[in-house]
Amino acid sequence: MKRPILPHVLLCALLCSMALSAWSRDGAPADGSSQPATLVESADVIVLQGMPELISFLESENWWGKESRDEQLTVPRLMITAITPSWQEAAKTLTVPEKKAIFYRLMCPLVMHANSMVLDFRAALERAAGELETTGKLSPESLSVIRRLAILLPGMEEEDAAATQPELSSMIDGLLYRVDIIPTGLALGQAAYESGYGTSRFAVEGNSLFGQWTYKGDGIKPSQQRKELGNHQIKAFEWPFDSVRGYFVNLMTHPAYEDFRHLRAELREAGKPLDSLVLADGLVKYSERGQEYVDSLKGIIRVNNLDITDHAVFRDEPIRFLVSGETPEKAAQLEATIRQMRKSGELQKIIEQMRLE
Repeated sequence: MKRPILPHVLLCALLCSMALSAWSRDGAPADGSSQPATLVESADVIVLQGMPELISFLESENWWGKESRDEQLTVPRLMITAITPSWQEAAKTLTVPEKKAIFYRLMCPLVMHANSMVLDFRAALERAAGELETTGKLSPESLSVIRRLAILLPGMEEEDAAATQPELSSMIDGLLYRVDIIPTGLALGQAAYESGYGTSRFAVEGNSLFGQWTYKGDGIKPSQQRKELGNHQIKAFEWPFDSVRGYFVNLMTHPAYEDFRHLRAELREAGKPLDSLVLADGLVKYSERGQEYVDSLKGIIRVNNLDITDHAVFRDEPIRFLVSGETPEKAAQLEATIRQMRKSGELQKIIEQMRLE
């Protein structure tokens, strides 16, 4: 299995490609404002050692403890880049509330970043719709966006973006229907449910957080593969963020999630919030358990107050990557390696491979 290039890029061994190769927004609410171009270019790498130092760091960032529903939830831009077996062991030493708190706090920025990228695409599609209405044609920039997104439509290929005005208008409407946010609380609940808070074999071996299936040989074979389901595997990813990105595309495109997309579109058309607990009802087909799965998912969201993240906002700061050194010596070695990689430009190349913009 191919693992991340950056050595030990992981916070305390914590859980720290899709067609949309260039999502990017700085986080405002999951419906907020635009990001500076230097967001990733100015990214920093922070080396921490051990679980106590992790929790101390989160406390120093005001990203630990109970969140209040009476205040706007603001989220630091902390990105994790791998899941390793040591998280499985570390999780056994934590209380259940601590394990949950760490998982949710380090998953939340990944989901919010994906949502902000989606919103950039929606803004571009809305601009394209405005261009068609006022001038009858699309700018090169709008055509480029539609070419990248057209493959999200059933039966559409990249070259179909060279269509007539009515066809383009219909295509844009179809893309706006599919390319939309997933409430952060809903994604966090599903990630926890599907990956056992990042401790499952699929999470550890393949950064897989949402139990997505694949028949392309790019996944991990289940220990008890059912013959009647074919040669399916659980899809593996190079980075945890790619798992989040793949989950978004899955809900945008798979026929099984049409109910989810339809319900989301109805809420948006009515001007209602895209709420985790409401949209969970559209995921009956996500699991063979059907309605029982939805009921369990809603229970996770309610018990853990995950819907508080639905309208969270990013803090105005660059992305920071969290890295773990298991001993003081290894931490010092990592810091030296990172300084060298930054100086040589290798670190920036690795960050670019994560396709966060």
